[in-house]
Amino acid sequence: MNSFEIKIHDGPARLGKMGEMETPALIEYESIDFARDQPIPYNVPMEIAEWSVKETIKNARSSDSEYAVIHGGKYIDLRVKCAMKLESLGFRRLIIANGDELLTKPMDLVRLIVRIRESIKPNTLLCFPFSEASFVPLLAYIGVDLFTDAICKFYSYLNILMTPNHSYQLDKYKIYELEEAELRSYNKKTLDFVIREVREHIKSGTLRNLVEEKAATSPVNMTALRILDDEFQEYLQKYTRLY
Repeated sequence: MNSFEIKIHDGPARLGKMGEMETPALIEYESIDFARDQPIPYNVPMEIAEWSVKETIKNARSSDSEYAVIHGGKYIDLRVKCAMKLESLGFRRLIIANGDELLTKPMDLVRLIVRIRESIKPNTLLCFPFSEASFVPLLAYIGVDLFTDAICKFYSYLNILMTPNHSYQLDKYKIYELEEAELRSYNKKTLDFVIREVREHIKSGTLRNLVEEKAATSPVNMTALRILDDEFQEYLQKYTRLY
């Protein structure tokens, strides 16, 4: 496994280097080698969430995979416990489970990522496997390092075109006529562009500007940014550059 080195911060966002790969980065979901986990829905009773974490950690103990999955459902303390235990087992690339549902719950999303990022080591990478392009700047700003192309395949199957700011159901918005494979490629290029854009803004110290611009694209995005500003100013200021 290549070691990870943080080059610069822009707020909590990290521009890093892992082998030849610069982060934040887009990786192929199908190429991820992750330890066998015990998936559960987001909103389950505590007993089921605890069982999921226990089984995930048990499976991870005997795994030599590079990635492991942070489970715990809607319970933030349990998620943090899972992340720290997986890290203690040697995992330095952690995947946040239930990402699709977290994107509809901005308060949970922000509180969870901040708590995990504050609890794990700086050289441990966080992966958010299922994100629309418009959310990538905010997620990177909070401290996510890796994104996957899983949404590109899923959206192409649903005939949804993804742009940096919006997603369009092509059955309704006749922007292009694309085959499923063409649409998947288009969506992946969109996601790749946004992540490259994020890296350049981190280098320039202007990621916050991009995050505020994207916040206007959806109520959930805007709500997440407001929660971040209202509840986690110390977290944001900790890595803010001084000029």
